[in-house]
Amino acid sequence: MTSEQDKSSIINRGESAPARSELDAFLANIRGRTTAAAGTRGRLIFALDATMSREETWDLACQLQAEMFREVATAGGLDMQLVYYRGSLGECKASRWFSQSEPLTKAMSQIKCEAGHTQLEKVLIHARKETKLLPVSALVFVGDAMEENPDTLAHEASELGRLRVPAFMFQEGNNHQVERVFRNIAELTRGAYGRFDSGSARQLAELLKAVAVFATGGMAALAARQDAGAVKLLSQLRRPP
Repeated sequence: MTSEQDKSSIINRGESAPARSELDAFLANIRGRTTAAAGTRGRLIFALDATMSREETWDLACQLQAEMFREVATAGGLDMQLVYYRGSLGECKASRWFSQSEPLTKAMSQIKCEAGHTQLEKVLIHARKETKLLPVSALVFVGDAMEENPDTLAHEASELGRLRVPAFMFQEGNNHQVERVFRNIAELTRGAYGRFDSGSARQLAELLKAVAVFATGGMAALAARQDAGAVKLLSQLRRPP
């Protein structure tokens, strides 16, 4: 795990131009105030690529999901499930549902990144199965790679979209093939896509908190906010069918 000093350097490192322009396109011209969202309890699946390429920013991911919980602490609450994949043997695991940040943060801190292939298909299938048991408000995925058949992922995304579970796909880095697949999954589920690098982690935090508000109170709760993350998500969620 990285030290606090190392974590600070990850958060504050200078942004690359591509990631900055991608995020600034949504963060520009933001005015207004943040309004507490009112809503009912939501259910959100927080899925992560835990393969070796993500090792540097794993501690940061733990920190950001804790911020998601804190954001909706006064808005009716949020139940969250952690899903991650890693390793050469195709390990893909889901935690129990958590209603508080501390045990989920602890669970994440015990996970070590391991080399292996991506397993995004398993994440999409899991989200579909979970929502058939009890509706899931949203799926969040954070990853930097995609080594699977795009057509297979598109099929699973379409199935998830039919269940009205939006996927919020956040890409670390600037691989264009990964971007195309992530954007397609977001579109097929009527979710949203965002790209970041280690230097733009604060913007990612804003986006994740906005997703938490959406999962808790839906579009009305998200529209009541005027912070940067909410505006970025609304610009995609309101696109024509």
